[in-house]
Amino acid sequence: MNNLTVIEQNGQRVLTTTQMAEVFGTESKIINRNFQRNVSRYIQGKHVIILSGEELREFKGSRQFDHNLKFASILYLWTEKGAWLHAKSLNTDQAWDAYEMLVDDYYRVKDSQIDISQLSPELQMFKATFDAVAKVQIEAAETQRRLDNVQSQVKTITETFAKRDEDWRKSINSMLNKAAMNTGGNYRDYRTSSYRVLEERARCNLNIRLTNLKDRLSESGATKTKINQTTKMDVIESDTRLKEIYTTIVKEFSIGALRA
Repeated sequence: MNNLTVIEQNGQRVLTTTQMAEVFGTESKIINRNFQRNVSRYIQGKHVIILSGEELREFKGSRQFDHNLKFASILYLWTEKGAWLHAKSLNTDQAWDAYEMLVDDYYRVKDSQIDISQLSPELQMFKATFDAVAKVQIEAAETQRRLDNVQSQVKTITETFAKRDEDWRKSINSMLNKAAMNTGGNYRDYRTSSYRVLEERARCNLNIRLTNLKDRLSESGATKTKINQTTKMDVIESDTRLKEIYTTIVKEFSIGALRA
């Protein structure tokens, strides 16, 4: 447990999927599978912190990761309560023992308290002054963090609504429409299929990403109308990699329809 690299996000300690799998004595794919099977039980921010896009790039830039995580397009960070849900899903003695050790030795930082009454009056005064200065600095840092978060949220709204590539969207819709017309199929079926293929090829969950985007917009003060108008296309367009992969998929659909 002492060998775990400490990772903190949003003011709390978290674990990557790889770390959790190693501690629980299982494989990352099993952790991911259990998550997908019980995704409705996991609450963003409470059990898991999901990073993607610019937020993920900033996170990677401030830390050192192994080769695999360096190129990940989405990163799941598990909180203490998220670890409990995974231990419950695995339901093995090793997982429960590991969870208890995580709670005791990783998630909860132990305070090394000293009896200040044993200090000289001068040192007691010095400690009180130091604590007061530290508190001011911590509060200032928290204020700055909140300001940065607000600025990031405003940027999210701008990127989501003000920079939509309407030409790209028209091109995508046109190709899907033509594919449906050439095969006598249904446009909505093609759209649904294209999202499914994207999730498989890019190894992502569009529903989760859409929920996270709407949550960020809500926190940013976006109107309910704008939030309700946000779609999976907004999610795809906000991620350059997803946009490229999705464009290729729709082109494949269009070509395939011509050959049908």
